[in-house]
Parts: sequence; structure tokens; C-alpha cells
Amino acid sequence: MIFQRTVPKRLSLQPLPDKFAEHLRSFAFTGADVNAAADADRREIEAPFLDEPLGWVPQVGADVVEQAFEKARTKQTEWHELGVKKRAKIFKKFHDLVLSNRELIMDLVQLEMGKARSGAFDEVTDVANNARYYATQAPKLLRPEKRRGGMPVLTKTYLHHDPKGVVGQISPWNYPFSLGIADAIPALLAGNTVVAKPDSETPFTSLLIAHLLAEAGLPDGVFTIVLGSGRVVGSAIADHCDFLMFTGSTATGKTLAEQVSKRLVGFSAELGGKNPLIVAADANLDTAVRAITHACLSNTGQLCVSIERIYVEEEVYEELCTRLAESFESQKLGGKLDWKNQVGSLVNASQLETVENFVADARQAGATVLTGGKARPELGKYFYEPTILLDVPDDARVLREEVFGPVIYIQPVADLDAAVAAANDTCYGLNSSIFAAPKTAWKIAPRVQAGSVNINDGYVAGWASIDSPIGGYKESGVSRRHGAEGLLKYTEPKTIAQQRGFPIWGPRRLPQKAWSKVLSRSLSLGKKTGLLR
Repeated sequence: MIFQRTVPKRLSLQPLPDKFAEHLRSFAFTGADVNAAADADRREIEAPFLDEPLGWVPQVGADVVEQAFEKARTKQTEWHELGVKKRAKIFKKFHDLVLSNRELIMDLVQLEMGKARSGAFDEVTDVANNARYYATQAPKLLRPEKRRGGMPVLTKTYLHHDPKGVVGQISPWNYPFSLGIADAIPALLAGNTVVAKPDSETPFTSLLIAHLLAEAGLPDGVFTIVLGSGRVVGSAIADHCDFLMFTGSTATGKTLAEQVSKRLVGFSAELGGKNPLIVAADANLDTAVRAITHACLSNTGQLCVSIERIYVEEEVYEELCTRLAESFESQKLGGKLDWKNQVGSLVNASQLETVENFVADARQAGATVLTGGKARPELGKYFYEPTILLDVPDDARVLREEVFGPVIYIQPVADLDAAVAAANDTCYGLNSSIFAAPKTAWKIAPRVQAGSVNINDGYVAGWASIDSPIGGYKESGVSRRHGAEGLLKYTEPKTIAQQRGFPIWGPRRLPQKAWSKVLSRSLSLGKKTGLLR
């Protein structure tokens, strides 16, 4: 068995469906016999809550990735010709299966990643929302659209959207269910097939995705998972795909962008962030403290859009620090598959070491630890206290580098102009937040350089508004997810134009000089009347 059931009974894991193993073989390994994998080709999967491995998965090579793309290409035309309405029907059923299997999904996400159950439920709702939204919108977005022709009446022009072909997807460990499929949904609905590489830390959640897609009726070979290292499998995906969707670090994103650009292949990426939050003097601090706690500690801070730095007007600085510290200290940490804990574990030893090093560096530089600042091994292997830093000096790494953990710093500012300047003083621009009276917030929000600006919320308001695109400024990303842009980026726009009557260069019997005068007069008249814009 790939999935070793070493989970203690106290965790009450939901049972896996009978067809799970069957779908692993057909979707994940392009027909390979996974149980024949040599020990050297296996990777044991750690569970942050457990003392024993959760199980093992095979690690494939570049040759298997190539096979996956070959199969995906043979299936792509058939999948496209099925029609968007029939594709949408499959994803409406997938939506229902996600909700009906939510307990199993949350169990697996928690076991692989270590997050609290509320964070695992966020992934369920995000995928369900994306599936329902794009299943509803795709037929409209992909419908041929009439456009203004080159010459009124005589030119009939329509815009069509063709699929790119085979989309490659490389997703991270922090949201294995959500990021394992949410970006692929619009790609598949647009008529593409997908070859996906989940992070090596969290493969089982992606394999569960493959199972649910199979149950929804997705044909074999349309969505294929390949398991292996980023260096081998990720690179091979970049070498073979017709479009690449990547979520992860800025450094890796730059490497992949360079790789696909050599083949003139499209690229979309959500990358790193050092997300700021501004608290104005007129903010409702009751609302702010509760929302900021969620914005900083959701998924134990292991979230690209998580808040890591807070700028507060001096009038409310001390009160906010006191109340936020109390809120952080009240959060319950724990590692069970229930709803009693607000903050879960970090994902692994490496991430724990990263967080510890950031805090140690800040302390050494002279920062003050207001609350937290230490690991909690008695709770589990990788637990770390929610931490607030004050008086962070300019040479501390935490001031500008992404921590990706439950660590924030707070700085006082003289006014909102200083707050906006500090918020924008970064190479990143993914997410941001403003807590203020509505009139104040809407006045400064357009000045913040980020792909999403949330007012009186940390990140959920912008993320959940899936009809509107989100993404990163500066080094936080390329292209967008969500909204029409989140689907149409996976297509090639094609203009089909028919000329009727006589050509734009003029009627047969009219001299070119005479026609140039007629056309010039028509263009001038069109500008005056508003017919041509």
C-alpha cells in the first residue's frame, strides 16, 4: 500500500473510498506499477502531528513526465471537442463531491500539512467556490464574441478563444488541496489538459483530488499528477508544457520564467510577499484586533497573502500592541483533527528552523519580543508560538524578507502618508490591508502598490471575491488568477473577420486617390459622431 494507515485511532481519520487506490494508478503515474518502485525511488511522507510516516509515494523521472505529456496531448483534442457545457457539467459534480467529502479532505490536509482544521476547511470552500464559479462562467467567457469590424457593416468580426494545449502546473505545500486544483479548474474548462506536480511534502492530498475528479467523470489522461522533485519533475514540466502555472517562491518563479521563455511559452505565477497592514487612528480596534489575528495566524502564517508587517498611527499604537498581544496569547495551539485549536503546526523541521532563525536574528539586532518567540515541542514537533516583534532595526532580516510563519512586527508611523510609503517600500506587492473608517480607507487604498487591498479585513475579502482577478505587483507575480482573466490566460485569442461587399482598400472601379479621400472623410466623420472610437 502507498498510503500506510499508521494514523492513531484518536485522530478519527475518515475512511478512504474503495476506488482511491485504483484512481491513483490511472491518474497519477501514467500506467506505471507504483508498488514495483524500488526503495530508492520512494519518498516517505511525514505527518507533522505523528511520530511515524504517513506513507510513501514513488518519485518519477523526466521520462515519466514526458509520457504524461504525450498522453495528455492525445487526450486534449477530444477533451476540447467535448464542448464547454459538458466540461462544466463535470465540474459541477466535482463541486458537489468536494462538499460531500469535506471531512476526508480536511483530515488529509491536516495530516500532511499540520494546519488547524479551520484552515483546512478554507481549502474546501475555496475549491468549491472556484469549481462553481468557473463551471457557471466558462460557457459565457468562451462563447464567440462579436467585435467591431474594420469597416462598419462590411466587416463581420468575432473573437474566439482556443485552448493553449497542455498546461503544466506546479503547486506548493501550504494549500495542497486549494492550490492543487483551483488553478487547474479554469484551465481544464477552457479545453486544455493538465499535467500537475504537487509539492513533495503533500502528495496524498493531490492524489485525493485525482480520485474526486475521476468520480466526477473526468476522463483518464485529462488531469495527470506526476510525483517527484522540483529539480527533475518541475523542470521537465517547464520543458514540455504549452503554458505554465506556478505558485511558490520568487526565486524559483524567476528560474521557471526564464526556462519557459526560451520556448516562448506563456507563464503565470503567484510568488512571494511581505504583506503590509495599515491601522489608522480612526479604525475600529475591536474589529481590527480580531481580523488582524486571523490575517497573521491563519495556516500558522504559512500563506502567501498572510500579513507580516503592521504600520499603526501613533495615536493608537500602544493600545493596538497591547490588545493584539492579548489576542495572540489567547490562541489555542494544537495538533488534532478537530475544531478546538486556532493555530496548527509548521509543516516541517526546515520551516521551524527558518522561523527560529528570523526571530533570533531580530533579537540579536535589538528587536523586542512583545509576545511569543519560542518553539513549543511539548505540543508537537514543529509548533511555534504566535510572535509579535517591536522596535525592529533596519538591519534585521525580518524587516524585509518573507518569514512564512507566525511572526509579525509592528511599527508606529506619524501619519497615513508615512504608512503608505512604508507599505510600498518593498520589492513585493501581493496583498495588503487597511483598517480605518471607510472614507479614510477608500482614500488611501488606491495608493497601495499591491494586487489586492483589503479594507477592514486581512486577505479573505479580496481572495474570496473570485469574480475579480488577484495577483502580484513587482516581484510577487505575473498574470492573475480568478475572474475572467483567470480562465482566459489559458487560451489563445483568435480573431475571425469576414469582409463583405468590397474590400477595405476600396471598390474595384474607384481610383485609389479618390478612395483615400472618401475613407479619410469617413474616419473624420466617425470621430465626430462617435461611431469610431
